[in-house]
Amino acid sequence: MVNFPLKILCGEVDTSEGRATLQKDLDKLEEWANKNLIKVNKYKCKVLHLGKHNPGVKHMLGSTRLGSSSVEKDLGVLVDNKLNMSGQCAAAAKKAKGMLGCINKGITSRDKEVIIPLYSVLVRPHL
Repeated sequence: MVNFPLKILCGEVDTSEGRATLQKDLDKLEEWANKNLIKVNKYKCKVLHLGKHNPGVKHMLGSTRLGSSSVEKDLGVLVDNKLNMSGQCAAAAKKAKGMLGCINKGITSRDKEVIIPLYSVLVRPHL
């Protein structure tokens, strides 16, 4: 069995033609996977419905109905169904706060020459 991460298959589905096109792409993916003897973990595949007035149409991958998700992480960025950045900001702040805690517990010196480089290397990349 070959296991590969299927990241994004997307389309605009505000019309019946758009929904049909996305389902056709999912069918092509299923056909390609079967032809190349690749097993896709269909239970890890999720649909992220974007927009306020999205009807939340159900899609199928083969005979499996795909689940939906309100937030997904792609390339290190959290994307939610409202395209709101608050989750991303909260996660980054939590990581940065954790690194500050490590510096506070692990470093006894409070000299500028010590703290500023540690902050620059360990905390700033999370922000």
